[in-house]
Amino acid sequence: MAGITDLDHLIRSMEPVLQPNTYVFVSVPKLPPNNGLEPVMVFREAEGVTLILEQAAASSAGLEGVFASRMITLSVHSSLEAVGFLAAITAKLAKAGMGVNPVSAFHHDHLFVPADRAEEAMTLLRELAATR
Repeated sequence: MAGITDLDHLIRSMEPVLQPNTYVFVSVPKLPPNNGLEPVMVFREAEGVTLILEQAAASSAGLEGVFASRMITLSVHSSLEAVGFLAAITAKLAKAGMGVNPVSAFHHDHLFVPADRAEEAMTLLRELAATR
């Protein structure tokens, strides 16, 4: 099933959903063996493996995480070939002085925003959607 590519349609119908948990980014030299961790993202880089984990799970595993964040899922099925969708969103958040780490998956885009500014990010995203 192909995702949506029209920028106005994507923004208008993004329907952000704030996930309940707090997440952290962790870097490990290699992917740990199956130890019960369930990262929402795994990405291999030359310097190591990045995991995005629930903060509690990282702490329980003795892993030091950075960037305590909340995940906002953009419910619209965006195409991996969509042009400008994340640029419009990150520009809106940047204008408010908010850092964001976006992750694109097959069906949706997900935004990791500072945990203490998650509600503000939701307000900004709703404002952006209302402008289209």
